[in-house]
Formats: sequence, structure tokens, C-alpha cells
Amino acid sequence: MKIGFIGVGKLGQDCAEVMATKYEVEGYDVNKIDTTIKMVDSIAEVAQNKDMIFIAVPTPHDKLYGGEQPSQYLDPKDFDYSIVNSVLEELNKHVNKSQLVVLISTVLPGTTRREFINRISNARFIYNPYLIAQGSVKWDMVNPEMIIIGTEDGSWTGDAKILADFYAPLMENNPRIEIGTWEEAEGIKIFYNTFISTKIGLVNMIQDVAERVGNMNVDIVTQALAASTHRITGPAYMKAGLGDAGGCHPRDNIALRWLAQELDLHYDLFGTIMAAREIQASNMAQKLIQLHAQAGGKGKIWIHGKAFKPNVPFTDGSYSLLVGHYVKGFGQPVHYVDPLTGDNHDEIGGVILMAHHAPTTYSNMSMKQEYTQSTYCKITPGSVILDPWRYLKDGDIPGCKIIPYGNTRRS
Repeated sequence: MKIGFIGVGKLGQDCAEVMATKYEVEGYDVNKIDTTIKMVDSIAEVAQNKDMIFIAVPTPHDKLYGGEQPSQYLDPKDFDYSIVNSVLEELNKHVNKSQLVVLISTVLPGTTRREFINRISNARFIYNPYLIAQGSVKWDMVNPEMIIIGTEDGSWTGDAKILADFYAPLMENNPRIEIGTWEEAEGIKIFYNTFISTKIGLVNMIQDVAERVGNMNVDIVTQALAASTHRITGPAYMKAGLGDAGGCHPRDNIALRWLAQELDLHYDLFGTIMAAREIQASNMAQKLIQLHAQAGGKGKIWIHGKAFKPNVPFTDGSYSLLVGHYVKGFGQPVHYVDPLTGDNHDEIGGVILMAHHAPTTYSNMSMKQEYTQSTYCKITPGSVILDPWRYLKDGDIPGCKIIPYGNTRRS
């Protein structure tokens, strides 16, 4: 297999050299590069007779946005995609449909479909971002946590299989392969990075608290949290749906807002978390209002589950009530069905938010009791059901339309 590699720079050079251990690789870069792979003088040449052409050019920010000086008061900016765009436009002149073009540069969700795909119409295209870091690129390249492959429709296409087979002989571990749409692959990469930033911000916040409170070693706290694989560092709470609820978590964040102010931290992560929680509830309420309007205003708006989680009678910190608060704020009455809170109904119909889903809520519990979920009452055919957990399928509730909240794939 013959490989072309465009962008043999800080990260790309090591990637190209790893590929060259198993494949015939030629590289191109605008700068003179001291490398073990063969370098050519143009994009036309690097594309000639290649099976795959990888692109690893920069998507830079303005110099003020690098992170080495304060940027929080600057207007937010997207990455600069001009280098990728110019490379794709030039490459498109020299490729054909027998060739696969693979972009590994970091971009924001939605960028490939908006910016890139029309510029590379003459070849097949995959978005394939890497989880590599300067200083350990070659090791990261052959020991990735996962291989991310983005295709137009997110399916395991022939091209995705070709790319997976390409990587197999390079790997020293046995990484999982995550296939998604271009947007999903873009999201996996960028949110992987920002999850790391969030973790660092949180543990350094504990460090600041330790400095101001006194008699507190930050490492004792963070080591205890790091060892908490049941809920914190494991897969728990990685299913998007309703927001954090109950008698503990929301009120803890609200109290920590006070502590951040009392200790004069000059920042408030907890306020940001609570603001996001409330805006997300407002967004869900607006979706219910929109669906109700699309249905011609027929029927009522119902929330299936009033307690803060299934199988309990308590409404402390209930996210269902928070969503309902916003529904009423948008001018529509809201109704609840939940037998454990005394909201009993034999039948409901209209637009329904399926707030409760016991198998998700209790998915990490090692209990003998198997948690299942059934509707709390009969649902009238013709109803529209908004499913924030994305577990219902067409036909599960006869005669009803299922809307998977958070899944906007075009089927």
C-alpha cells in the first residue's frame, strides 16, 4: 500500500515515520523537514499513485488564543481552517475516486460537512482524528485508547474497514474502533480533549480550596476521588438524558457557590454547572413546546415521572419539576404521571416527556433486583413521545411517534 502524507510537522512527522515502518510513505510539507521518510516537492507529487493520502496540517487559532496568556475576556473564535481548505482544494485537482483522503487535524463538530467535503469531491474521504500528544507521539500512535473513524453516514463502510485494516499491523495494543458520522467523530476528539481540561480544572480547584481553608492536603482528596471507579472515574453518568437531580448533588453545588465566594476564589465552577443544568432543562422544555405546537396544540404536555428518579417517592431536586417550571414559564400548563408521588392516571395523551428510565438510572448497581421500565399508564395512540434516554423504538408504544432527544442523525 502506498501512502502520501501532507503536513510532516510537529505531530505529522512522527505519525508518518510510524506508518513508514509498515508501508511505503512519501511526505510533503511547506517547510524543509529532516525525516527518515521520502519527501516530495508538491501536493501533486505526494498524491500520485497513492492508495491513501493523510492530511495533518494545522488548524490554528489567533496567537492571542493559545492559552499562554489570558483569553477569557476575548471574543470566542473558531479554529482557522484556511490551511486545510487550501490543501483540499489543491489535492482535489490530483486525486480520483480510487484514492482515500484521510484528515486527522482537530476541528469542531459540523466542520467537515460545512467546510471540507465539497472541496474534496474527486476522492473518497474519511475524518480520522488522532489522540496523540507532543513528546509521546510515536508511542501514542501505536497505543491509542481508540481509533476514531468518521464517515458520511456513520456506518462501517468499505472505506472504514480499509482504514481499520491499515492500522492493524501498526498497533502494539488492541484498540477499540469507534465509528460515527463526521460530526460524531469530530465530537469524540474535541470533547475527549476538553474532558481532560475539565478534570484538571476541577482538581486544581480543590487545590485552591485547600490553600484557603487550611489543614487540607489536596492529594488526600483527589486520590480518594481517583480510586472511586464506581461513579466518578468509570462509565457511570456518561449517558446523556435528564440533568443531575436528587436531594444531594444540586444543593451541594449551590452550597459550594457560597464557599467559592467566601474563599474569594475569583471563579465559580459550581455556578457554571448549575447554570448549564438549568439552561439544559429550559432547552428540553422548549422542545416540548415546539412539539406541542407542531401537533396543533392537541392534547396536554405530560412529564412521565415526577420524582427525582424512578422507584422513589421523593421530588427533592427533581429535574422533571425543573423542566415543568420552564414549560409553565413558556405559557403552557404541564401535567405529571408518577404513581409513587400520587400522580395517578389511567391514560394520558398529547406530548409526553419520558423522564424516567430505571435501567439507565440503576445500570451500575450490582443488585439482585433487575430494574426494568414500563409505562406508568396507557398512552393514547397519536401521542408524541420525547425520549431523552433514546431507548424507545418505533412500535414500542403502538400508534405513537417517538422523538429521540439528542439523536439528530439523518436516517
